[in-house]
Amino acid sequence: MMASPLDGTMTLRVYDTRSRSKRVFKPLVEGQVGIYACGITPYSPSHIGHARQAIAFDIIVRWLRKSGFKVNYISNFTDIDDKIISVSLEEGVDFLEVANRNIEDYFTVMDALNVLRADAYPRVTETIPEIVQMIQDLIDKKHAYEAEDGVYFEIETAPEKYGVLTGQTLDMVRKGAGGRVDNTGSGKRDHRDFALWKLAKEGEPNWESPWGNGRPGWHIECSAMSLKHLGEKFDIHGGGSDLIFPHHEAEIFQSECCLGHDPVVQYWLHNGMINIDGEKMSKSVGNFWTVSDALEKIEPLVLRYALINAPYRQPVDFNSIMIDDSISHHGRLISSYSEALYYSEGMRIDYSGIEDLVEATRRIRSGMDDDFNTRIALVEVQSVVKSLTSLIDSGEKGHHLMSAHVQWLEEFAGEVLGILPTPSVAISLHEDKISRRSEISAKVESLLEMRESARASKNWSESDRIRDELTEIGVVVEDGPGGTKWRLS
Repeated sequence: MMASPLDGTMTLRVYDTRSRSKRVFKPLVEGQVGIYACGITPYSPSHIGHARQAIAFDIIVRWLRKSGFKVNYISNFTDIDDKIISVSLEEGVDFLEVANRNIEDYFTVMDALNVLRADAYPRVTETIPEIVQMIQDLIDKKHAYEAEDGVYFEIETAPEKYGVLTGQTLDMVRKGAGGRVDNTGSGKRDHRDFALWKLAKEGEPNWESPWGNGRPGWHIECSAMSLKHLGEKFDIHGGGSDLIFPHHEAEIFQSECCLGHDPVVQYWLHNGMINIDGEKMSKSVGNFWTVSDALEKIEPLVLRYALINAPYRQPVDFNSIMIDDSISHHGRLISSYSEALYYSEGMRIDYSGIEDLVEATRRIRSGMDDDFNTRIALVEVQSVVKSLTSLIDSGEKGHHLMSAHVQWLEEFAGEVLGILPTPSVAISLHEDKISRRSEISAKVESLLEMRESARASKNWSESDRIRDELTEIGVVVEDGPGGTKWRLS
């Protein structure tokens, strides 16, 4: 359960894609926030790009709630789509079987990554009546037209809305449309128009409509679902930056033309994409990682740590150096936290009178209030970990300062950033470490003596060999002014 809201006056600034600037965040209703984030199209297992998006908005929601807002968070599933149909036909199964198994995979991996559940997960197939009504309203208002293969939105009826997110003309952004801008063989009047309703081809899933049996176009779905759950105006709409064009541009056309007012969405937020070793992640390139693939090699909370070690709007380069760095930093956090928690024996100390922790709170709040800057937040977490490690090394294991540091970490590393295990898991980890340390202590001390002797005789190759042997058994050697210390990784 989240701790009480932060004290004092909050000035949260968020980067709004539509205005291309950071703006002071003021919700439509004081103290309440409505958020819609575009979810997955479940034609295959979730990949690490999905994890980046889910974690980014999870932390945004966590921080808003921490700051005292009542948040209604909605994220959808596009459970009918060309790719889902293609997989279902290839496998000879119902399209919902494909969607449902991949939605189940999504929940499994996101739960492992400590992503809190949204307040609702609407599905396209459960929102068909609202979609049909919205299309009819757009036809009635002369913003859409019926063609031989479905219904299309007519861009020329609202030209002033084109490019409000990208700031570019269609010709400038067509290459970035992911292949989804296409009028080959369609009944479009203009190549810029986009489908609202697609008449069914033989063997495809379909629903009844005034224009013939078919299914919704891609863009209309999110407009209908967001308005159904959050109303005719709401605060934040988000998703990956790959959705800015054409998906979110199209949503603005549909929603604002249907309702007759703008803006419907007050702030547009977009997270950066995932690159793999400097290249865009792609199945065709062979550098595609599902979340399950990643979790076979990386602990879930380490992966979460890695994906928030940059502000959410920046792209993340997923590589071995980044992962090793995250393993190291997260390992220190868990080691210090679990040991301090073990020795504090459930004691809770108010840290508000401890100057260093108050200052860390001020800095982490300043960073998070500046467009949810998790990189600054992690720097402050590691600063507090360093102080806690010093307390542990001093031997004052029952000291109230240790408990205060534990309390601070649970509040910010745990509740806000979501990178701590539960207290019971943390204590179990430290108990395992005590047992393991006892088992290998004699061997480690012997190896350290041998290493010291090798160093004294300047036999660096032997010294390195011994250090490698220690690393293989999970021992981290730390050389310092006070001598050599060791800990379990």
